[in-house]
Amino acid sequence: MNILLLGDIMGPSGRKAIIENLPKIIKEKKIDFVILNGENSGNLGVGITKKHFLEFIKAGADVVTTGNHVWDEKEALEFIISEKRLLRPQNLSKDSPGKGYGIFSSKNNKRVAVLNLMGNVFMKKSEDVFQEAKKFIETIRLKKNADFIVVDMHGEITSEKMAMGHLFDGKATMVVGTHTHVPTSDHRILEKGTAYQTDVGMCGDYVSVIGMNKENSLKKFLKDPSAKKHYPALGEATITGLMVTADNISGLANKVEPIIVGKHLENRI
Repeated sequence: MNILLLGDIMGPSGRKAIIENLPKIIKEKKIDFVILNGENSGNLGVGITKKHFLEFIKAGADVVTTGNHVWDEKEALEFIISEKRLLRPQNLSKDSPGKGYGIFSSKNNKRVAVLNLMGNVFMKKSEDVFQEAKKFIETIRLKKNADFIVVDMHGEITSEKMAMGHLFDGKATMVVGTHTHVPTSDHRILEKGTAYQTDVGMCGDYVSVIGMNKENSLKKFLKDPSAKKHYPALGEATITGLMVTADNISGLANKVEPIIVGKHLENRI
């Protein structure tokens, strides 16, 4: 079973890269299930629209996760109610529309549970992420309620993400961090068999400042009065993510492989 999770889709260039390349990645890597984080896919680099969501599904995504920018495109408040393949963080306030997790069918008819969480430190106010994770662990059990379990931990700080990885070790197929738009090189399988990476980065233009126009970002840091509100870099995007080959019997990880498609990061090591 090959499961792919891709980092935050960043603006128009990220969308274009996904639409053009995801079908080829799925075919070449024999991917059975795809999750991508779409919370930055709007034209301004924040939020997600129904049109863009459906483009990702057509390209091969099975589930789209989000994070702190989930409601920046207001239409998401409405279409998330009927579109079960779009998730918002489970630990948002309980009156938030939509769901924070679901159990979906893969291309090879396996049950894949996907949980979307959001960190508490330096993020928008939300419920305690570790308490919500504990409730999930008590409710959805690997190889009982789902054949595979994937956790997207959308958070700012590395310690929260690492702690979440250890909390789920042996209880989930993979725990992968999103949000910082910078891929970390710590992909591995934890002691009890759960695949982990602190952050898978973004699918966007890396000649930028975390996906935003670098010249304008520099002006803002330099307090240049001519600086404008942040807007996305529009150059050629690089796709980054993590593919996990999981065992059909245990539901745990056998192999992890970072996915990098695009010229700006191919020679980074």
